[in-house]
Amino acid sequence: MNKRRVGDAYEDAAASYLESIGYRVLERNFRVRQGEIDIIAFDKPYLVFIEVKYRKSKTGGYAEEAVHWKKQQQIRRVALFYLMKHHVDMGTPMRFDVLAINGEEVRHIKNAF
Repeated sequence: MNKRRVGDAYEDAAASYLESIGYRVLERNFRVRQGEIDIIAFDKPYLVFIEVKYRKSKTGGYAEEAVHWKKQQQIRRVALFYLMKHHVDMGTPMRFDVLAINGEEVRHIKNAF
C-alpha cells in the first residue's frame, strides 16, 4: 500500500476513534494552498483541529514527534483559513490536538500546542 493509502486508512481509524469518544467530525482533509488539517471536529464546547500521525514502529521516533514547530505553524495558518471560510466566531473555544498512532498504540494528546 502506498503512503497516501496508509495515511487515509489511519485517518479513517482516527475519525472513528474520535466519534467513539463523543467528537462530532465536521471535516476531513481541509486543504488550502498553505497546507492541510487532517480532521476538524467538535468536542463540546471546543472546535478542535486534529493532526493525525502514524508510525509503524518506534525505531524512527514517535509519531507525535513529527508535529514539530514548523508543522504546528502551518496547521495554525490553515486553521485561520478555516475560521474565515466558515465565519466562525472568534469567541469560540478552540484547541489543537494530535492523534499519534505508534504501531498499535493510540495516543490522543489534547491541547498539544
